Amino acid sequence: VQLVESGGGSVQPGGSLTLSCAASGFTFTSVYMSWVRQAPGKGRETVSVITNNGANTYYADSVKGRFTISRDNAKNTVYLQMNNLKSEDTALYYCVTLRTWSGFGRSKFGYWGQGTQVTVSS
Repeated sequence: VQLVESGGGSVQPGGSLTLSCAASGFTFTSVYMSWVRQAPGKGRETVSVITNNGANTYYADSVKGRFTISRDNAKNTVYLQMNNLKSEDTALYYCVTLRTWSGFGRSKFGYWGQGTQVTVSS
């Protein structure tokens, strides 16, 4: 299994970034996908989840209305469009498969990518 994130970088507050995660080694169309972030000195936060067919998406309150998760099952890729970025969005962002999903804080993670750094600073 491989999950390779890309698209991170440095941006000013109010800016935008789009993260991508290319998946391989498993049946992508059968798996819920998520983006999880971890800021320095803080715990992990599940930012967003998308169901296997992309029909349903879920967002943490901290990013609702600013972030959009999507997937292209033909390309085995999941995306996270991040708009109106804030300094508190600074973190290492991981692409993660979900073994189970019962809501935020009640899910079981599967495989993790290596992470891509997002830094929001003026």
